[in-house]
Amino acid sequence: MKTFKNIAIVILIGLSNQLFSQKNVEFIKDNFPENKKEMKIAINQIKEGDAHITQFTREDGVTMRAGYKLSLPLYEQAQKFNPNNASLNFKIGKCYLKGTNDKTESLQYFLKSYKLDPRVDKQIFYMIGRGYHLKGEWDKAINEYKKYQKMMPADASPKTKTDIIKKIQECGTGKTLEAEPTRVFIDNMGGVINGKHPEYGAIISADESIMMFTSRREGSTGDKKDPLTQEYFEDVYVTHHNGDSWSAPENMGKQINSDGHDATIGLSPDGTKLLIYLDDKGDGNIYECFLKGEEWSKPKKLGKNVNTKFHESSASFSFDGKILYFVSNKPEGGMGSHDIYKSEWNEEKELWGVPKNLGPNINTKYDEEAVFMHPDGQTMYFSSTGHNTMGGYDVFVSKLVGGIWQKPMNIGYPINSPDNDIFFVVSASGKHGYLSSHKHNEGQGEKDIYLVTFLGPEKEVILNNEDNLLANVAKPVKEIVIEPAVEVSANRVTILKGIVRDIKTKKPVGAKVEVIDNELSKVVASFVSNSTSGKYLVSLPAGKNYGIAVKSEGYLFHSENFLIPEAAAYKEVTKDVDLKKIEVGSVIVLKNIFFDTDKATLRTESTIELENVYKILTDNPSIKVELSGHTDSQGSDSYNLDLSDRRAKSVVDYLIKKGIAASRLVSKGYGEANPISSNDNADGRQMNRRTEFKIIKL
Repeated sequence: MKTFKNIAIVILIGLSNQLFSQKNVEFIKDNFPENKKEMKIAINQIKEGDAHITQFTREDGVTMRAGYKLSLPLYEQAQKFNPNNASLNFKIGKCYLKGTNDKTESLQYFLKSYKLDPRVDKQIFYMIGRGYHLKGEWDKAINEYKKYQKMMPADASPKTKTDIIKKIQECGTGKTLEAEPTRVFIDNMGGVINGKHPEYGAIISADESIMMFTSRREGSTGDKKDPLTQEYFEDVYVTHHNGDSWSAPENMGKQINSDGHDATIGLSPDGTKLLIYLDDKGDGNIYECFLKGEEWSKPKKLGKNVNTKFHESSASFSFDGKILYFVSNKPEGGMGSHDIYKSEWNEEKELWGVPKNLGPNINTKYDEEAVFMHPDGQTMYFSSTGHNTMGGYDVFVSKLVGGIWQKPMNIGYPINSPDNDIFFVVSASGKHGYLSSHKHNEGQGEKDIYLVTFLGPEKEVILNNEDNLLANVAKPVKEIVIEPAVEVSANRVTILKGIVRDIKTKKPVGAKVEVIDNELSKVVASFVSNSTSGKYLVSLPAGKNYGIAVKSEGYLFHSENFLIPEAAAYKEVTKDVDLKKIEVGSVIVLKNIFFDTDKATLRTESTIELENVYKILTDNPSIKVELSGHTDSQGSDSYNLDLSDRRAKSVVDYLIKKGIAASRLVSKGYGEANPISSNDNADGRQMNRRTEFKIIKL
């Protein structure tokens, strides 16, 4: 994926024709420069990346290709004729280290090279150290790094001196993390998902029902290979979770995929907004696609506050879609090479606002990449070559507490390895992660997608089932919480999902789903149900009292209430919503109308619900409605009748003050006369304490 072709500096290798038999000379001449001038041109045109190949044009117009990956088979051919050449073994080791995913193979060649000639190269101890480092042989790596450090000239560059100190520290971190591994299972997702070609960049919906990923496989759009790497162009694929298994991945088609490189980077929790990366001729940028019915829109480039002339490589939405977290290496406002920024959505201007750097708690003088914001709204995963990495990129996690990002924590071994670990996303439950990795002994192909299952003690959590200040509270549940070994793993979120449909025809309805913070009387997020399937999904981070309003033109709105305490366990709630047409006799329960205990005083938490009622009346100026109050059976009949009547009147009075004609409104209290559930338990009594809206005339 070109997103991460800034990982390592590729250095062009010159080949010595003397190492090859005559039959290879012509092949070498066709693939590599023949004089110093052309070599200089090639070096000047090398770009940072992990493709390990550079392409350049000679003065005579001939296109040339060179690099570690292309050099390796040539060097290996030469070794057949001269296996005990120290310089050749050193170069083969370097090719494995810098030009392949089989980096640990480099060690045997570096060791042999040193044995043949201890003075083969001034970097030999460093290279042997890298080999041991990547194999997780920490003490041996430290020993070699210190040898290199000891022989380093006094005038060595500050960068060289800093690098060796960092490598030694990484080995120390590796020893510590490996000694106390994170309790996880890591399983290859198998042949249905993974193949002989690379698969990586997995992204998921919050409920793990959808997974998208990037692959370079046959059957890509255009079915062509990148002339530089001779690998298929990247395309985006999608698979769906069907019960216990994943469906065969499908290419997402020409709406999403072009004939060039197209790569996944982010997906909204409900799976309706997709972020992809396009190389844009070296100027990497972030694009957005929207799911409308069964069709995805064409990619639309995000605005200039996000995309610049520099490299924007990855991004992730907040749970409510109002904040975009993204990675850029723009120098202005940056702290290192690639930093993580956030941009807030400006509703009025319909654009992403001026980005803010997340600051020194997250960003380092090194690279940060692959940002993923969890649906709980406060947990962020990302990869970094800074912080306390055990080598290359490691995955880190940080919590947002009081508006401040806390010190990132390495999620540990074996998720992280001594090599680059970049793509990592976590399900809303916090039970599963999806990792892209090259594990030579376990993989189906070059890069594969792995399922990470967090293990931990089971803890039983019982939610509070009483709140006397609220007329309607979400039904209490008893949950089993699986807490991952990572202390800051996220699972404090509720997923509300289902289908919006017409109550009579049962046909799906496209509707707007609003999430309200009742305490603030503010709409904090809005989503849209799929116009074809009616499906919707909403992420509700713990610690708030939420109102849910589902609206569609020509229908009465539907409301729900969810009180999710801070300590609430992860859960999924399936709630199909049946909308009622605006017609005589239609009745809805106003589940977000709240009163003080034993009083008819409307609480401020009722404001959004009351405004929704007001809008129906103003949008439909001819209708006449009844607002009715109902109670449970606690207390005397006369008391309940009086209380319900006063509460209904309070709602009517609010609407009259807003300008609705009194002649269009009827208030009536029914007391305990019309229960909709049993009064023998707390849950039933909660349901019976309600305010209803009924159309009595059009």
